[in-house]
Amino acid sequence: MPVADGEMQAYALTLDKFLDHAARWTPNAEVVTARPDGRSDRIGYAGLRERARRVSQALADLGVRAGDRVATLAWNSQAHLEVWYGIMAMGAVCHTLNPRLTADQLAAMIGRSEARLLIASGDLASLADQIARAAPAGPRVLVIDPEPADEAEAARPDLQPLIDAAEPRVEWGRFDETAPCGLCFTSGTTGAPKGVTYTHRSSYLHTLRLLQADVLGLTVRDRLLVAVPMFHANAWGLPFAAPAAGAALVLPGRRLDGAALARLIDEERVTVGVGVATVWLGLLEHLEATGAETPSLERLVVGGAPLAPALMARLEERLGVTVQTSWGMTELSPSGTFARPNDPERAAARSGRPAVGVDLLLTDDQGRPLPEQRGVEGHLRVKGAAVLRRYFGEAQPATDADGWFPTGDLARIDESGELTITGRAKDLIKSGGEWINPAEIEAVVAELPQVSLAAVIGRPHPKWGERPVLVVQTRDGEISDEALLSPLRSRVAPWWIPDAVIRLEAMPLAATGKIDKSRLRAEYGRE
Repeated sequence: MPVADGEMQAYALTLDKFLDHAARWTPNAEVVTARPDGRSDRIGYAGLRERARRVSQALADLGVRAGDRVATLAWNSQAHLEVWYGIMAMGAVCHTLNPRLTADQLAAMIGRSEARLLIASGDLASLADQIARAAPAGPRVLVIDPEPADEAEAARPDLQPLIDAAEPRVEWGRFDETAPCGLCFTSGTTGAPKGVTYTHRSSYLHTLRLLQADVLGLTVRDRLLVAVPMFHANAWGLPFAAPAAGAALVLPGRRLDGAALARLIDEERVTVGVGVATVWLGLLEHLEATGAETPSLERLVVGGAPLAPALMARLEERLGVTVQTSWGMTELSPSGTFARPNDPERAAARSGRPAVGVDLLLTDDQGRPLPEQRGVEGHLRVKGAAVLRRYFGEAQPATDADGWFPTGDLARIDESGELTITGRAKDLIKSGGEWINPAEIEAVVAELPQVSLAAVIGRPHPKWGERPVLVVQTRDGEISDEALLSPLRSRVAPWWIPDAVIRLEAMPLAATGKIDKSRLRAEYGRE
C-alpha cells in the first residue's frame, strides 16, 4: 500500500484570529482610550474580545449577515475597535467613513456601499443623521461613545444596551479567508473617491509584513500610539498588528493636538507612535513651547506624505527618538515600503524597502518597464498579496496585463534598494512645454530650519502656460523670500524657481492630514 503524502492543516487567514490570540496569550495587555476630559478608559485583550463577540451578536440580532456592509463614523477608541472586530469577525464588511468629509460626500459613499447600518461616535451623531437623510436608502444610525448631552441627544439610539443584552452565539471565522472584511474610499485627491475592498487574507498577510523586524517590528513590550485614524486605510493595519504581537494599544480619541498627545504619551508610557508628519509637528511645537518631555517615546513612524529633513532632525534631536519613514497608499492596505528603524543612513526623503510580499517596478509614462531599475526616475507600479486588483463596484481591473498597479507616483530606487518618491505625476507643472517637479522644489525648501511646511503649485501664465508658486508655513521668526528661494539656485534649473512666495499662518490640510493641494490650487492658483 503506497504511503500517503504528508498534509498540512487547513487554517484560514481570518482577522478574528489576531484577537483570539491576544485574548489567550496576552489577555491583560491594555487597550487604552483617551477621553476628551483627560480621563483614560482601559481594557485587556480578553475583555475586548468578549465585548467584540457581543457586538457580533447584537448586529446579528439587528439582521446583519455575512457579506453585509456596516458603516462606522468614529474616532480611534475602544468602542470603535470592538465594533471593528465585531463586524469583521462575523463575516460582515466594515465600511469606515472619514468625518472630515461633507455629509453629501459620505452619503454618496454609503449609497454605493449600500450599508443599512451606520455606527457613529456620540459627537458625530448629528453628521450621521445628515448622512442618513441624504443617502439614497438612509441607514439606521446607532451611537457609540455617547457624549454628555441634552435630552435630544440622550434620546438617540445607543448601541451599548444592545451589546450589554447580547448573549454571544455568533461563531467567528466561519467564512473563506478571501471574504471581504473592510471597505475604505480613497481621499479623492486624483478624482472622485474610489472604494478599496480589503479581504481577510490580504489584511492578515499585510499584518505579518508589518510585524517583520525591519518594518514595524512590534514586540510585547511596546505600547503603540495609533495617531492614524481608523477611517484612514484601516489605521495602516495597526489595530491588527498590536494584538498579533501582544503590544498595548493606545487610542487618542478625537484629540490629536500637541498638548493632548504629549500628555497621553507620557501618562501611558508610549514607546512607538505612528502618524502623519503634521501630527508630530504639532507634538514637537508643543514640547518646544512648554519644555515638556516624553521620555518613554523611542520611535516615531511617519507616512502619508514626504517628511521635511529639517522636521526629521528636529524630532530626533528634541524628542530623542528614531524617526522611521514609510510609504504606502489606500490601495496597498496601505504599507508599501518602510525604512529600517536602526539604519544609520536613514534620510527623510527615503521611504525604505519593500518587505517580502510586495514588489516594485519603475516604468515609463506608457507603462513600459524601464531597462534599468536603479538610479533612474520612473512611474512606480506595485504588485503583491495586499495590493488592489479592482476598485469597488468597477468591472475593469485597476492593474495592467501583468498585474502591476500604477500608483501615480514618480520614484527612484537607489543601488541599495531604497525607494524615494520624487513626486506625483498629476502634480507636475508644465512650463514652456517642459515639466517641473514640485516635490523636488519642496524638498529643498523644507530643509530650511525656519520652514515647517512647504508646497508648490502651478499657476496659469499667459506666455509659459504654467509657472510654479511656493506656499510656506514658517516657524517663529521672519525669513525673506530670497532666503527661501536662494537654496534652489544651486539645486534646480533656473526656470524651476517659483515666481512668487505665499506665506500662510497654517497650511490647509486634507482629510487625511496631508497638505491640501486642491485647496491651495483653488485659492492661490489663479493668475
